[in-house]
Amino acid sequence: MTDLWAWSGEYIGRRERDDLWTHNGHHVGRFHGDEVFAPDGGYLGEIKSNSRLITCESKKHRSRGSFTPYASKVGWVPYVSYVGNVMYVGYEDFPSVAELEA
Repeated sequence: MTDLWAWSGEYIGRRERDDLWTHNGHHVGRFHGDEVFAPDGGYLGEIKSNSRLITCESKKHRSRGSFTPYASKVGWVPYVSYVGNVMYVGYEDFPSVAELEA
């Protein structure tokens, strides 16, 4: 289990095995290596710096097989957000929890 923050510093949730869970208890992604994909199979982003999620603009066209998210589970109190990192050229911030759960 690894806690993850967006590049901007927002606490997103946890990686449990190959699944991404928000702190609200929603299953919003599945990892293939260090890349994470949405339930519809679309690329969401990737892990950089061990615990930060970021989206590579040139990889947004990638997709994997879709999956049915697991039922929601009890959420947990989110960790405090970190200070954001300087954005790399060709990257954008990982979607917020609100965007992932919409």
